Amino acid sequence: MPKNDLLLRATRRLPVERVPVWLMRQAGRSDPAYRALREKINLPLERLFRTMPCSLSDQEVEWAIEISLLPKRIGVDAIIVYKDILTPLCPMGVHFRFDPGPVLDSPIRTRAQIEALQPLDDPASQMKFTGKIISGLRETLEGELPLIGFAGSPLTLAFFMVAGTSPMAAGGGVSNAARPVFQMMDEEPELFHELLQRLTQMTINYLNYQISAGAQVVQLFESIADQIDRPRYETFVQPYHEQIFAALDPSAPSILFAKECSYLTLMLESGADVLSVGKCVDLSIAQQEAKGRVAFQGNVDNDILRDGTHDDITAAVNNCLQAGGKVGHILNLSHGLHRDTPFENVQHFVKVANEAQN
Repeated sequence: MPKNDLLLRATRRLPVERVPVWLMRQAGRSDPAYRALREKINLPLERLFRTMPCSLSDQEVEWAIEISLLPKRIGVDAIIVYKDILTPLCPMGVHFRFDPGPVLDSPIRTRAQIEALQPLDDPASQMKFTGKIISGLRETLEGELPLIGFAGSPLTLAFFMVAGTSPMAAGGGVSNAARPVFQMMDEEPELFHELLQRLTQMTINYLNYQISAGAQVVQLFESIADQIDRPRYETFVQPYHEQIFAALDPSAPSILFAKECSYLTLMLESGADVLSVGKCVDLSIAQQEAKGRVAFQGNVDNDILRDGTHDDITAAVNNCLQAGGKVGHILNLSHGLHRDTPFENVQHFVKVANEAQN
């Protein structure tokens, strides 16, 4: 157990002295130290997330460890491994590059392409670099904080693979690039399910490998959830969530993040230990509906951290803590940090979260 085990206790709905706090994308673009380090390293993102043939040098592993640990200095209660949700696609034969966002030269849209995907059946060999980063982080942390591993959900990964780029529009919602994805869902559902099933097995193997390597919590990112209506969610999302969480090593608590998803009854049936909910969910009502079955994570509006004053952030944190309750709550955001979030606002968020409960 880490010296600071607040997060681990919160995931199990055990008593805590204060509600733990961390942020999605906490080791990233809003941190000037991260930007300075990226400039010093001067490598494309794919060299830090994975390279062809899906390996990292010892130096690149050290950089990934250093970046992952940057948020420790601001007082967060957990460290999340620095990598991308697209990382495990590399050994499957799907090689994204960043220009500046993810680009796949040959989007996956045919049966032949899906059948050609390689299984991730030996992640200890195929993704050795991920294990090196995790074990290096555990060694460096020396039990100070828990370590979070993660993966993208099958549907979210499928959107990237079929679109060939990020399916998200700059101003929110999906871009025109997502049209082929919805077309495959509606016109070739059996083919789309085949892709999702292959990604589901990969995700199970990948997350269990991270746990075996030393991740103490794992999070599944359903980053496209806000664009999926309930019938599609029930068909193309829910069955695969249930498969994944049922197959994970139970020694590590699991978190389901479904971006701005209001289908709380379905999320409660996913099998995840923790539900990370967006601003569309009232935490106090969610706690009542859950009746102690799961813990919750969230859900301060990430726009407030970017656009609000320190007083706005203080009020948002206090309101969230009150709604979430002290047992079974992990303080986080509705989604990841915006790239243009002032870093002093990030620091203030964590500071208030720690001080408000003392």
